[in-house]
Amino acid sequence: MCGIAGAFSHRGNRPVHGAQLEAMNDLMSHRGPDAEGIWVSENGDIGLAHRRLAIIDLSPLGVQPMHSLCKRYTIVFNGEIYNFAALRDALEQKAYQFRSCSDTEVLLALFAEYGEQMCTMLRGMYAFAIWDQHEKKLFMARDPYGIKPLYYSNHEGVFQFASQVKALLAGNEVDRSWNPAGLVSFFVWGHPSTPHTIYKGVTELHPGYFMWVTEEGPEQPKRFQSIGKIFSQAETFRGSHAEMGEILGEALRDSVQHHLVSDVPVGLFLSAGLDSCSLLSLMSEFDQSPTTLTLGFKEFKDHLYDEVPAAELASKSFGSNHMTMWIDQKEFMGDAEDIIQKMDQPSIDGLNTYLVSKYARKAGFTVALSGLGGDELFGGYPSFSDVPKWHRRLRIPSRVPGFGTFFRSVSYPFLRSRTSPKYSGVFEYGKSIAEVYLLRRSHWLPHELVQFLDADLVREGWDMLSSVQQLKDITKDAENDHGKLALLEAQWYMRAQLLRDSDWASMAHSIELRVPFVDIELFTNLAPLIKSHVPPRKIDMAKSLKRSLPSEVLSRPKSGFSVPIRDWMMASDQTLSDRSIRGLAKFVSRRFNLPASW
Repeated sequence: MCGIAGAFSHRGNRPVHGAQLEAMNDLMSHRGPDAEGIWVSENGDIGLAHRRLAIIDLSPLGVQPMHSLCKRYTIVFNGEIYNFAALRDALEQKAYQFRSCSDTEVLLALFAEYGEQMCTMLRGMYAFAIWDQHEKKLFMARDPYGIKPLYYSNHEGVFQFASQVKALLAGNEVDRSWNPAGLVSFFVWGHPSTPHTIYKGVTELHPGYFMWVTEEGPEQPKRFQSIGKIFSQAETFRGSHAEMGEILGEALRDSVQHHLVSDVPVGLFLSAGLDSCSLLSLMSEFDQSPTTLTLGFKEFKDHLYDEVPAAELASKSFGSNHMTMWIDQKEFMGDAEDIIQKMDQPSIDGLNTYLVSKYARKAGFTVALSGLGGDELFGGYPSFSDVPKWHRRLRIPSRVPGFGTFFRSVSYPFLRSRTSPKYSGVFEYGKSIAEVYLLRRSHWLPHELVQFLDADLVREGWDMLSSVQQLKDITKDAENDHGKLALLEAQWYMRAQLLRDSDWASMAHSIELRVPFVDIELFTNLAPLIKSHVPPRKIDMAKSLKRSLPSEVLSRPKSGFSVPIRDWMMASDQTLSDRSIRGLAKFVSRRFNLPASW
Protein backbone atom coordinates (compact mmCIF):
# COMPACT_ATOMS: atom_id res chain seq x y z
CA MET A 1 0.00 0.00 0.00
CA CYS A 2 1.33 3.37 -0.96
CA GLY A 3 0.61 6.85 -2.24
CA ILE A 4 0.61 7.67 -5.94
CA ALA A 5 0.52 10.91 -7.89
CA GLY A 6 1.14 12.18 -11.40
CA ALA A 7 0.74 15.03 -13.83
CA PHE A 8 0.21 14.92 -17.60
CA SER A 9 0.54 18.12 -19.65
CA HIS A 10 -1.66 16.83 -22.45
CA ARG A 11 -1.77 20.11 -24.33
CA GLY A 12 2.02 20.30 -24.22
CA ASN A 13 2.01 24.02 -23.53
CA ARG A 14 4.00 23.73 -20.28
CA PRO A 15 6.20 20.93 -18.98
CA VAL A 16 5.72 18.97 -15.77
CA HIS A 17 8.35 19.82 -13.16
CA GLY A 18 9.86 17.54 -10.57
CA ALA A 19 9.25 20.14 -7.87
CA GLN A 20 5.51 19.95 -8.52
CA LEU A 21 5.54 16.16 -8.10
CA GLU A 22 7.79 16.40 -5.07
CA ALA A 23 5.29 18.69 -3.34
CA MET A 24 2.49 16.20 -4.03
CA ASN A 25 4.63 13.29 -2.89
CA ASP A 26 5.82 14.95 0.31
CA LEU A 27 2.26 15.51 1.45
CA MET A 28 1.71 11.73 1.28
CA SER A 29 4.88 10.74 3.13
CA HIS A 30 2.87 8.95 5.84
CA ARG A 31 1.37 6.66 3.17
CA GLY A 32 4.79 5.32 2.24
CA PRO A 33 7.70 5.90 4.64
CA ASP A 34 9.92 3.17 3.17
CA ALA A 35 10.87 4.77 -0.15
CA GLU A 36 9.94 7.50 -2.59
CA GLY A 37 10.36 7.91 -6.32
CA ILE A 38 9.77 10.54 -8.98
CA TRP A 39 10.06 10.11 -12.73
CA VAL A 40 9.57 12.75 -15.43
CA SER A 41 9.70 11.96 -19.15
CA GLU A 42 12.46 13.45 -21.30
CA ASN A 43 10.22 16.08 -22.86
CA GLY A 44 8.40 16.81 -19.59
CA ASP A 45 4.91 15.92 -20.80
CA ILE A 46 4.32 13.32 -18.05
CA GLY A 47 5.57 12.84 -14.50
CA LEU A 48 4.79 10.14 -11.94
CA ALA A 49 5.44 10.03 -8.20
CA HIS A 50 5.24 7.29 -5.58
CA ARG A 51 5.55 6.78 -1.82
CA ARG A 52 6.24 3.18 -0.83
CA LEU A 53 5.10 1.08 2.11
CA ALA A 54 6.96 -2.15 1.39
CA ILE A 55 4.73 -5.23 1.79
CA ILE A 56 5.45 -7.56 -1.15
CA ASP A 57 9.03 -7.87 -2.44
CA LEU A 58 10.85 -5.72 0.08
CA SER A 59 13.90 -5.39 -2.16
CA PRO A 60 14.82 -2.31 -4.25
CA LEU A 61 13.41 -4.18 -7.26
CA GLY A 62 9.94 -3.28 -6.01
CA VAL A 63 10.41 0.48 -6.02
CA GLN A 64 8.23 2.74 -8.13
CA PRO A 65 7.66 4.37 -10.54
CA MET A 66 8.42 1.05 -12.24
CA HIS A 67 9.25 0.66 -15.92
CA SER A 68 8.53 -2.38 -18.03
CA LEU A 69 11.50 -4.31 -19.44
CA CYS A 70 10.74 -2.90 -22.88
CA LYS A 71 10.62 0.65 -21.40
CA ARG A 72 7.28 1.34 -23.07
CA TYR A 73 5.15 1.32 -19.90
CA THR A 74 5.62 3.03 -16.54
CA ILE A 75 3.39 2.40 -13.52
CA VAL A 76 2.60 3.81 -10.09
CA PHE A 77 0.42 1.52 -8.00
CA ASN A 78 -1.29 1.70 -4.61
CA GLY A 79 -2.73 -1.49 -3.11
CA GLU A 80 -2.29 -5.24 -3.23
CA ILE A 81 -3.15 -7.82 -5.90
CA TYR A 82 -3.90 -11.00 -3.98
CA ASN A 83 -3.94 -13.31 -7.01
CA PHE A 84 -0.75 -11.92 -8.54
CA ALA A 85 1.14 -15.23 -8.20
CA ALA A 86 -1.42 -17.08 -10.34
CA LEU A 87 -1.48 -14.21 -12.85
CA ARG A 88 2.29 -14.25 -13.02
CA ASP A 89 2.35 -18.00 -13.69
CA ALA A 90 -0.07 -17.53 -16.60
CA LEU A 91 2.02 -14.70 -18.03
CA GLU A 92 5.19 -16.75 -17.79
CA GLN A 93 3.46 -19.35 -19.95
CA LYS A 94 3.19 -16.57 -22.53
CA ALA A 95 6.99 -16.03 -22.32
CA TYR A 96 6.87 -12.91 -20.13
CA GLN A 97 9.96 -12.47 -17.95
CA PHE A 98 10.09 -10.86 -14.52
CA ARG A 99 12.99 -9.33 -12.63
CA SER A 100 11.18 -8.83 -9.30
CA CYS A 101 8.75 -10.73 -7.10
CA SER A 102 6.30 -7.82 -6.86
CA ASP A 103 2.67 -7.63 -7.85
CA THR A 104 3.42 -4.25 -9.44
CA GLU A 105 5.48 -5.83 -12.21
CA VAL A 106 2.67 -8.31 -12.86
CA LEU A 107 0.34 -5.37 -13.49
CA LEU A 108 2.75 -4.01 -16.09
CA ALA A 109 2.86 -7.33 -17.93
CA LEU A 110 -0.90 -7.75 -17.74
CA PHE A 111 -1.42 -4.34 -19.28
CA ALA A 112 1.05 -5.09 -22.04
CA GLU A 113 -0.83 -8.31 -22.85
CA TYR A 114 -4.48 -7.38 -22.27
CA GLY A 115 -4.74 -3.59 -22.10
CA GLU A 116 -7.85 -2.32 -20.29
CA GLN A 117 -9.26 -5.87 -20.14
CA MET A 118 -6.72 -6.63 -17.42
CA CYS A 119 -8.99 -5.07 -14.79
CA THR A 120 -11.48 -7.94 -14.86
CA MET A 121 -8.67 -10.36 -13.90
CA LEU A 122 -7.61 -8.64 -10.69
CA ARG A 123 -8.46 -9.68 -7.16
CA GLY A 124 -7.42 -7.13 -4.63
CA MET A 125 -7.54 -3.50 -3.56
CA TYR A 126 -5.95 -1.13 -6.00
CA ALA A 127 -5.63 2.22 -7.69
CA PHE A 128 -2.97 2.57 -10.34
CA ALA A 129 -1.86 4.59 -13.35
CA ILE A 130 0.14 3.31 -16.33
CA TRP A 131 1.81 5.55 -18.89
CA ASP A 132 2.15 4.26 -22.46
CA GLN A 133 5.18 5.97 -23.97
CA HIS A 134 4.40 4.86 -27.53
CA GLU A 135 0.75 5.90 -27.59
CA LYS A 136 1.34 8.93 -25.36
CA LYS A 137 -1.63 8.21 -23.13
CA LEU A 138 -2.34 7.46 -19.50
CA PHE A 139 -4.50 4.61 -18.15
CA MET A 140 -5.98 4.64 -14.63
CA ALA A 141 -8.16 2.13 -12.77
CA ARG A 142 -9.69 1.60 -9.34
CA ASP A 143 -10.92 -1.57 -7.61
CA PRO A 144 -14.67 -2.44 -7.72
CA TYR A 145 -15.33 -1.73 -4.05
CA GLY A 146 -13.28 1.47 -3.92
CA ILE A 147 -11.01 0.27 -1.13
CA LYS A 148 -8.14 2.37 -2.49
CA PRO A 149 -8.76 6.05 -3.32
CA LEU A 150 -8.02 7.84 -6.58
CA TYR A 151 -8.73 11.51 -7.32
CA TYR A 152 -8.04 13.61 -10.38
CA SER A 153 -8.23 17.13 -11.77
CA ASN A 154 -7.95 18.70 -15.21
CA HIS A 155 -7.03 22.36 -15.26
CA GLU A 156 -5.71 24.47 -18.14
CA GLY A 157 -4.30 21.51 -20.06
CA VAL A 158 -2.73 19.72 -17.09
CA PHE A 159 -4.29 16.48 -15.84
CA GLN A 160 -3.30 15.45 -12.32
CA PHE A 161 -4.13 12.43 -10.17
CA ALA A 162 -3.28 11.36 -6.63
CA SER A 163 -4.25 9.13 -3.74
CA GLN A 164 -5.30 12.21 -1.77
CA VAL A 165 -7.23 15.37 -2.50
CA LYS A 166 -4.70 17.34 -0.48
CA ALA A 167 -1.88 16.03 -2.67
CA LEU A 168 -3.68 17.43 -5.72
CA LEU A 169 -3.98 20.79 -4.01
CA ALA A 170 -0.23 20.71 -3.37
CA GLY A 171 0.27 20.39 -7.12
CA ASN A 172 -1.20 23.89 -7.61
CA GLU A 173 -3.17 22.95 -10.74
CA VAL A 174 -6.64 22.75 -9.19
CA ASP A 175 -9.77 24.87 -9.14
CA ARG A 176 -10.24 25.29 -5.38
CA SER A 177 -13.67 26.92 -5.43
CA TRP A 178 -16.32 25.21 -3.32
CA ASN A 179 -18.32 22.40 -4.86
CA PRO A 180 -21.96 22.73 -3.66
CA ALA A 181 -22.56 18.98 -4.07
CA GLY A 182 -19.55 18.07 -1.93
CA LEU A 183 -20.52 20.51 0.80
CA VAL A 184 -24.18 19.50 0.93
CA SER A 185 -23.21 15.83 0.87
CA PHE A 186 -20.96 16.27 3.91
CA PHE A 187 -23.81 17.68 5.97
CA VAL A 188 -26.41 15.20 4.72
CA TRP A 189 -24.30 12.03 4.72
CA GLY A 190 -21.28 12.86 6.86
CA HIS A 191 -18.93 12.70 3.86
CA PRO A 192 -18.71 13.96 0.25
CA SER A 193 -20.41 11.46 -2.06
CA THR A 194 -18.56 9.97 -5.03
CA PRO A 195 -17.60 11.42 -7.48
CA HIS A 196 -17.81 14.76 -5.67
CA THR A 197 -15.29 16.36 -3.34
CA ILE A 198 -15.55 19.70 -1.60
CA TYR A 199 -13.63 21.32 -4.48
CA LYS A 200 -15.06 21.92 -7.95
CA GLY A 201 -11.76 21.03 -9.56
CA VAL A 202 -11.27 17.61 -7.91
CA THR A 203 -13.18 14.48 -8.89
CA GLU A 204 -13.10 10.99 -7.42
CA LEU A 205 -12.86 8.12 -9.91
CA HIS A 206 -15.81 5.77 -9.35
CA PRO A 207 -14.97 2.31 -7.98
CA GLY A 208 -14.84 -0.36 -10.68
CA TYR A 209 -14.03 2.21 -13.38
CA PHE A 210 -11.05 2.87 -15.60
CA MET A 211 -10.26 5.94 -17.66
CA TRP A 212 -7.87 7.03 -20.39
CA VAL A 213 -6.16 10.39 -20.72
CA THR A 214 -4.82 11.15 -24.18
CA GLU A 215 -3.20 14.19 -25.76
CA GLU A 216 -6.75 15.38 -26.39
CA GLY A 217 -7.45 15.31 -22.65
CA PRO A 218 -9.32 12.96 -20.28
CA GLU A 219 -11.92 10.62 -21.75
CA GLN A 220 -15.13 9.59 -20.03
CA PRO A 221 -14.51 6.94 -17.33
CA LYS A 222 -15.86 3.46 -18.17
CA ARG A 223 -17.13 0.79 -15.82
CA PHE A 224 -15.40 -2.59 -15.96
CA GLN A 225 -17.02 -4.27 -12.96
CA SER A 226 -20.12 -3.68 -10.82
CA ILE A 227 -21.12 -5.18 -7.49
CA GLY A 228 -24.76 -4.73 -8.50
CA LYS A 229 -24.27 -6.54 -11.80
CA ILE A 230 -22.56 -9.47 -10.09
CA PHE A 231 -25.49 -9.65 -7.71
CA SER A 232 -28.18 -9.42 -10.36
CA GLN A 233 -26.55 -12.12 -12.52
CA ALA A 234 -26.04 -14.58 -9.65
CA GLU A 235 -28.36 -17.59 -9.55
CA THR A 236 -30.41 -17.79 -6.37
CA PHE A 237 -29.18 -20.50 -4.02
CA ARG A 238 -31.82 -23.15 -3.36
CA GLY A 239 -29.84 -25.78 -1.48
CA SER A 240 -29.96 -26.95 2.12
CA HIS A 241 -28.76 -25.05 5.17
CA ALA A 242 -25.87 -27.51 5.51
CA GLU A 243 -24.82 -26.86 1.91
CA MET A 244 -25.00 -23.13 2.56
CA GLY A 245 -22.66 -23.55 5.51
CA GLU A 246 -20.13 -25.46 3.41
CA ILE A 247 -20.12 -22.80 0.67
CA LEU A 248 -19.87 -20.04 3.25
CA GLY A 249 -16.99 -21.64 5.13
CA GLU A 250 -14.93 -22.35 2.02
CA ALA A 251 -15.49 -18.89 0.58
CA LEU A 252 -14.42 -17.20 3.81
CA ARG A 253 -11.40 -19.45 4.19
CA ASP A 254 -10.35 -18.68 0.61
CA SER A 255 -10.64 -14.93 1.15
CA VAL A 256 -8.64 -14.92 4.38
CA GLN A 257 -5.92 -17.08 2.85
CA HIS A 258 -5.54 -14.64 -0.05
CA HIS A 259 -5.48 -11.65 2.30
CA LEU A 260 -2.57 -13.18 4.23
CA VAL A 261 -0.29 -12.96 1.17
CA SER A 262 2.56 -10.74 2.39
CA ASP A 263 6.32 -10.57 2.91
CA VAL A 264 5.79 -8.97 6.34
CA PRO A 265 3.69 -10.30 9.26
CA VAL A 266 -0.06 -9.73 9.11
CA GLY A 267 -1.92 -8.89 12.33
CA LEU A 268 -5.59 -8.46 13.21
CA PHE A 269 -7.63 -5.66 14.75
CA LEU A 270 -9.64 -7.76 17.22
CA SER A 271 -12.90 -6.56 18.73
CA ALA A 272 -15.48 -8.61 20.62
CA GLY A 273 -17.71 -8.94 17.54
CA LEU A 274 -18.37 -11.99 15.41
CA ASP A 275 -16.65 -10.47 12.37
CA SER A 276 -13.15 -10.02 13.75
CA CYS A 277 -13.38 -13.10 15.99
CA SER A 278 -14.32 -15.17 12.93
CA LEU A 279 -11.32 -13.74 11.10
CA LEU A 280 -9.14 -14.81 14.02
CA SER A 281 -10.52 -18.34 13.80
CA LEU A 282 -9.80 -18.43 10.07
CA MET A 283 -6.33 -16.88 10.48
CA SER A 284 -5.41 -19.51 13.04
CA GLU A 285 -5.81 -22.19 10.34
CA PHE A 286 -2.87 -20.63 8.47
CA ASP A 287 -0.89 -19.04 11.32
CA GLN A 288 -0.45 -20.88 14.60
CA SER A 289 0.18 -17.69 16.57
CA PRO A 290 -1.38 -14.64 14.87
CA THR A 291 -0.87 -11.20 16.42
CA THR A 292 -3.98 -9.37 17.60
CA LEU A 293 -4.69 -5.93 19.05
CA THR A 294 -7.69 -4.60 20.98
CA LEU A 295 -8.38 -1.06 22.20
CA GLY A 296 -9.92 -0.38 25.59
CA PHE A 297 -11.64 2.78 26.85
CA LYS A 298 -12.11 3.43 30.54
CA GLU A 299 -15.46 5.11 29.80
CA PHE A 300 -16.75 1.73 28.58
CA LYS A 301 -15.38 -0.46 31.36
CA ASP A 302 -17.99 -2.95 32.63
CA HIS A 303 -20.34 -1.73 29.90
CA LEU A 304 -21.74 -3.47 26.81
CA TYR A 305 -19.34 -1.43 24.67
CA ASP A 306 -16.29 -2.78 26.51
CA GLU A 307 -14.63 -5.00 23.90
CA VAL A 308 -11.72 -6.09 26.04
CA PRO A 309 -13.00 -9.13 28.02
CA ALA A 310 -14.54 -10.98 25.07
CA ALA A 311 -11.64 -10.10 22.76
CA GLU A 312 -9.11 -11.42 25.26
CA LEU A 313 -11.17 -14.59 25.65
CA ALA A 314 -11.19 -15.12 21.88
CA SER A 315 -7.46 -14.48 21.75
CA LYS A 316 -6.84 -17.08 24.41
CA SER A 317 -9.04 -19.62 22.60
CA PHE A 318 -7.05 -19.35 19.38
CA GLY A 319 -3.62 -18.76 20.88
CA SER A 320 -2.94 -15.36 19.43
CA ASN A 321 -0.15 -13.06 20.52
CA HIS A 322 -2.50 -10.47 21.96
CA MET A 323 -2.13 -6.86 23.07
CA THR A 324 -4.71 -4.68 24.80
CA MET A 325 -4.07 -0.94 24.79
CA TRP A 326 -6.03 1.67 26.70
CA ILE A 327 -6.92 5.17 25.47
CA ASP A 328 -8.33 8.17 27.32
CA GLN A 329 -9.84 11.53 26.42
CA LYS A 330 -6.59 13.43 26.98
CA GLU A 331 -4.76 11.45 24.33
CA PHE A 332 -7.59 11.84 21.82
CA MET A 333 -7.64 15.62 22.20
CA GLY A 334 -3.86 15.67 21.83
CA ASP A 335 -4.32 13.97 18.45
CA ALA A 336 -7.16 16.21 17.28
CA GLU A 337 -5.09 18.45 15.02
CA ASP A 338 -3.22 15.51 13.51
CA ILE A 339 -6.54 13.78 12.80
CA ILE A 340 -7.78 16.76 10.80
CA GLN A 341 -4.45 17.14 9.05
CA LYS A 342 -4.44 13.50 7.96
CA MET A 343 -8.18 13.44 7.16
CA ASP A 344 -8.17 13.94 3.41
CA GLN A 345 -11.82 14.98 3.02
CA PRO A 346 -14.17 16.18 5.75
CA SER A 347 -15.80 13.24 7.52
CA ILE A 348 -17.59 12.50 10.77
CA ASP A 349 -16.04 9.02 11.06
CA GLY A 350 -12.69 7.25 11.04
CA LEU A 351 -11.58 8.03 14.60
CA ASN A 352 -11.74 4.40 15.72
CA THR A 353 -9.49 3.27 12.87
CA TYR A 354 -7.13 6.20 13.44
CA LEU A 355 -6.70 5.27 17.10
CA VAL A 356 -6.29 1.52 16.66
CA SER A 357 -3.86 2.11 13.78
CA LYS A 358 -1.81 4.47 15.92
CA TYR A 359 -1.34 1.83 18.56
CA ALA A 360 -0.83 -0.90 15.98
CA ARG A 361 2.12 1.02 14.57
CA LYS A 362 3.56 1.41 18.05
CA ALA A 363 3.18 -2.34 18.50
CA GLY A 364 5.15 -3.03 15.32
CA PHE A 365 2.29 -3.74 12.90
CA THR A 366 2.67 -2.97 9.19
CA VAL A 367 -0.33 -4.94 7.87
CA ALA A 368 -3.57 -5.66 9.73
CA LEU A 369 -6.83 -7.37 8.89
CA SER A 370 -10.13 -5.72 9.79
CA GLY A 371 -13.66 -7.12 10.10
CA LEU A 372 -15.08 -4.22 8.09
CA GLY A 373 -17.66 -5.46 5.58
CA GLY A 374 -19.16 -8.28 7.61
CA ASP A 375 -22.30 -6.30 8.48
CA GLU A 376 -22.93 -5.55 4.81
CA LEU A 377 -22.60 -9.21 3.79
CA PHE A 378 -24.54 -10.75 6.64
CA GLY A 379 -27.22 -8.17 7.45
CA GLY A 380 -25.66 -7.01 10.69
CA TYR A 381 -27.05 -3.47 10.72
CA PRO A 382 -30.44 -2.53 12.20
CA SER A 383 -31.23 -0.99 8.81
CA PHE A 384 -31.84 -4.48 7.38
CA SER A 385 -34.98 -4.73 9.51
CA ASP A 386 -35.81 -1.07 10.16
CA VAL A 387 -35.87 0.20 6.58
CA PRO A 388 -38.27 -2.46 5.17
CA LYS A 389 -40.50 -2.09 8.24
CA TRP A 390 -40.83 1.67 7.83
CA HIS A 391 -41.26 1.36 4.10
CA ARG A 392 -44.29 -0.89 4.61
CA ARG A 393 -45.81 1.69 6.95
CA LEU A 394 -45.04 4.78 4.88
CA ARG A 395 -45.37 3.80 1.23
CA ILE A 396 -49.14 4.30 0.88
CA PRO A 397 -49.53 7.72 2.56
CA SER A 398 -46.26 8.86 0.92
CA ARG A 399 -47.80 8.40 -2.52
CA VAL A 400 -50.58 10.91 -1.88
CA PRO A 401 -49.62 13.90 -4.09
CA GLY A 402 -48.30 16.82 -2.07
CA PHE A 403 -48.90 15.19 1.31
CA GLY A 404 -45.22 14.65 2.13
CA THR A 405 -44.23 18.26 1.46
CA PHE A 406 -47.26 19.57 3.36
CA PHE A 407 -46.57 17.37 6.40
CA ARG A 408 -42.93 18.40 6.46
CA SER A 409 -43.68 22.14 6.33
CA VAL A 410 -46.29 21.89 9.07
CA SER A 411 -44.52 19.49 11.43
CA TYR A 412 -40.90 20.64 11.11
CA PRO A 413 -41.08 23.65 13.51
CA PHE A 414 -42.83 21.51 16.13
CA LEU A 415 -40.59 18.44 15.78
CA ARG A 416 -37.40 20.46 15.65
CA SER A 417 -37.78 21.57 19.26
CA ARG A 418 -38.96 18.23 20.65
CA THR A 419 -37.31 15.33 18.79
CA SER A 420 -35.36 14.58 15.64
CA PRO A 421 -36.55 16.96 12.88
CA LYS A 422 -35.90 14.16 10.38
CA TYR A 423 -39.31 12.78 11.34
CA SER A 424 -40.84 15.64 9.41
CA GLY A 425 -39.67 13.99 6.21
CA VAL A 426 -41.18 10.54 6.76
CA PHE A 427 -43.93 10.99 4.19
CA GLU A 428 -41.77 12.92 1.76
CA TYR A 429 -39.16 10.12 1.66
CA GLY A 430 -41.24 7.02 2.30
CA LYS A 431 -42.21 5.85 -1.17
CA SER A 432 -39.31 3.42 -1.76
CA ILE A 433 -36.65 1.43 0.06
CA ALA A 434 -34.07 3.86 -1.36
CA GLU A 435 -35.83 6.91 0.10
CA VAL A 436 -36.41 5.33 3.51
CA TYR A 437 -32.72 4.41 3.49
CA LEU A 438 -31.96 8.10 3.02
CA LEU A 439 -34.07 8.84 6.10
CA ARG A 440 -32.24 6.13 8.04
CA ARG A 441 -28.66 6.99 7.07
CA SER A 442 -28.70 10.76 6.59
CA HIS A 443 -27.71 13.09 9.42
CA TRP A 444 -29.65 16.08 8.14
CA LEU A 445 -32.25 16.32 5.42
CA PRO A 446 -31.77 18.95 2.71
CA HIS A 447 -34.46 21.27 4.05
CA GLU A 448 -32.66 21.45 7.40
CA LEU A 449 -29.42 22.76 5.90
CA VAL A 450 -30.81 26.24 5.22
CA GLN A 451 -30.38 26.87 8.95
CA PHE A 452 -26.62 27.26 8.42
CA LEU A 453 -25.94 27.14 4.65
CA ASP A 454 -27.02 29.46 1.87
CA ALA A 455 -30.37 28.29 0.47
CA ASP A 456 -29.24 28.59 -3.17
CA LEU A 457 -26.09 26.58 -2.41
CA VAL A 458 -28.18 23.87 -0.75
CA ARG A 459 -30.58 23.69 -3.67
CA GLU A 460 -27.80 23.54 -6.25
CA GLY A 461 -25.80 20.98 -4.27
CA TRP A 462 -28.76 18.68 -3.64
CA ASP A 463 -29.73 18.76 -7.31
CA MET A 464 -26.15 17.94 -8.33
CA LEU A 465 -25.98 15.04 -5.89
CA SER A 466 -29.11 13.25 -7.15
CA SER A 467 -28.80 11.06 -4.05
CA VAL A 468 -32.32 9.62 -4.28
CA GLN A 469 -31.83 8.58 -7.89
CA GLN A 470 -28.42 7.08 -7.12
CA LEU A 471 -29.92 5.05 -4.28
CA LYS A 472 -32.72 3.86 -6.54
CA ASP A 473 -30.20 2.83 -9.19
CA ILE A 474 -28.42 0.69 -6.60
CA THR A 475 -31.62 -1.06 -5.47
CA LYS A 476 -32.74 -1.94 -9.02
CA ASP A 477 -30.25 -4.84 -9.02
CA ALA A 478 -32.08 -6.65 -6.19
CA GLU A 479 -35.48 -8.31 -6.13
CA ASN A 480 -36.10 -8.43 -2.38
CA ASP A 481 -35.65 -6.00 0.50
CA HIS A 482 -32.70 -7.82 2.06
CA GLY A 483 -30.80 -7.74 -1.23
CA LYS A 484 -31.56 -4.05 -1.70
CA LEU A 485 -30.22 -3.24 1.76
CA ALA A 486 -27.12 -5.37 1.22
CA LEU A 487 -26.32 -3.44 -1.96
CA LEU A 488 -27.14 -0.07 -0.41
CA GLU A 489 -24.95 -0.62 2.62
CA ALA A 490 -22.07 -1.95 0.51
CA GLN A 491 -22.22 0.62 -2.27
CA TRP A 492 -23.18 3.68 -0.26
CA TYR A 493 -22.34 3.69 3.45
CA MET A 494 -19.42 1.25 3.37
CA ARG A 495 -17.93 2.51 0.13
CA ALA A 496 -18.04 6.27 0.70
CA GLN A 497 -17.76 6.37 4.49
CA LEU A 498 -16.18 3.29 6.02
CA LEU A 499 -13.67 2.36 3.32
CA ARG A 500 -12.61 5.94 2.62
CA ASP A 501 -12.16 6.69 6.30
CA SER A 502 -10.37 3.42 6.95
CA ASP A 503 -7.87 4.31 4.24
CA TRP A 504 -6.85 7.75 5.49
CA ALA A 505 -7.03 6.75 9.16
CA SER A 506 -4.85 3.64 8.81
CA MET A 507 -2.42 5.29 6.40
CA ALA A 508 -2.04 8.18 8.84
CA HIS A 509 0.16 5.72 10.74
CA SER A 510 1.58 3.84 7.74
CA ILE A 511 -0.61 0.80 8.37
CA GLU A 512 -1.92 -1.28 5.47
CA LEU A 513 -5.47 -2.26 6.36
CA ARG A 514 -6.87 -5.33 4.62
CA VAL A 515 -10.55 -6.21 4.58
CA PRO A 516 -11.22 -9.91 3.77
CA PHE A 517 -15.01 -9.40 3.86
CA VAL A 518 -14.66 -6.79 1.11
CA ASP A 519 -13.43 -9.07 -1.64
CA ILE A 520 -14.79 -9.37 -5.16
CA GLU A 521 -14.32 -13.15 -5.30
CA LEU A 522 -15.97 -13.61 -1.91
CA PHE A 523 -18.96 -11.52 -2.99
CA THR A 524 -19.27 -13.48 -6.24
CA ASN A 525 -19.35 -16.73 -4.25
CA LEU A 526 -21.82 -15.44 -1.65
CA ALA A 527 -24.18 -13.48 -3.91
CA PRO A 528 -26.35 -16.58 -4.60
CA LEU A 529 -26.68 -17.13 -0.83
CA ILE A 530 -27.57 -13.50 -0.16
CA LYS A 531 -30.28 -13.72 -2.84
CA SER A 532 -31.81 -16.82 -1.26
CA HIS A 533 -35.08 -16.86 0.67
CA VAL A 534 -33.12 -17.23 3.93
CA PRO A 535 -29.83 -15.35 3.44
CA PRO A 536 -26.89 -16.12 5.77
CA ARG A 537 -26.57 -14.10 8.95
CA LYS A 538 -23.69 -13.50 11.34
CA ILE A 539 -24.45 -16.64 13.31
CA ASP A 540 -24.32 -18.70 10.10
CA MET A 541 -20.91 -17.24 9.35
CA ALA A 542 -19.68 -18.18 12.82
CA LYS A 543 -21.11 -21.70 12.60
CA SER A 544 -19.41 -22.30 9.24
CA LEU A 545 -15.96 -22.07 10.84
CA LYS A 546 -13.84 -25.18 11.33
CA ARG A 547 -12.57 -23.80 14.64
CA SER A 548 -15.56 -22.72 16.75
CA LEU A 549 -15.81 -19.42 18.58
CA PRO A 550 -16.19 -19.32 22.38
CA SER A 551 -19.82 -19.45 23.48
CA GLU A 552 -19.39 -16.11 25.28
CA VAL A 553 -18.54 -14.46 21.95
CA LEU A 554 -21.39 -16.19 20.11
CA SER A 555 -23.97 -15.04 22.65
CA ARG A 556 -22.65 -11.51 23.15
CA PRO A 557 -25.08 -8.77 21.99
CA LYS A 558 -23.90 -6.69 19.05
CA SER A 559 -22.26 -3.44 20.13
CA GLY A 560 -20.00 -2.42 17.26
CA PHE A 561 -16.49 -1.04 17.59
CA SER A 562 -17.27 2.23 19.35
CA VAL A 563 -15.22 5.17 20.58
CA PRO A 564 -16.57 7.39 23.41
CA ILE A 565 -16.41 10.41 21.15
CA ARG A 566 -19.50 12.05 22.66
CA ASP A 567 -17.99 12.03 26.15
CA TRP A 568 -14.65 13.31 24.88
CA MET A 569 -16.14 16.10 22.78
CA MET A 570 -18.48 17.19 25.56
CA ALA A 571 -15.58 17.24 28.00
CA SER A 572 -13.55 19.50 25.71
CA ASP A 573 -13.90 23.18 24.95
CA GLN A 574 -13.29 22.42 21.26
CA THR A 575 -17.03 22.37 20.61
CA LEU A 576 -20.31 23.15 22.34
CA SER A 577 -22.81 20.56 21.16
CA ASP A 578 -25.56 18.52 22.70
CA ARG A 579 -25.21 15.83 20.02
CA SER A 580 -21.94 14.08 19.20
CA ILE A 581 -22.71 13.95 15.50
CA ARG A 582 -23.37 17.68 15.36
CA GLY A 583 -20.32 18.36 17.48
CA LEU A 584 -18.03 16.37 15.25
CA ALA A 585 -19.48 17.92 12.09
CA LYS A 586 -18.92 21.35 13.62
CA PHE A 587 -15.37 20.42 14.63
CA VAL A 588 -14.50 19.14 11.16
CA SER A 589 -16.19 21.98 9.28
CA ARG A 590 -14.19 24.53 11.25
CA ARG A 591 -10.89 22.77 10.52
CA PHE A 592 -11.69 22.50 6.80
CA ASN A 593 -13.00 26.09 6.77
CA LEU A 594 -16.30 25.00 5.27
CA PRO A 595 -18.71 27.85 4.49
CA ALA A 596 -21.17 27.23 7.31
CA SER A 597 -22.64 29.54 9.96
CA TRP A 598 -22.98 27.87 13.36
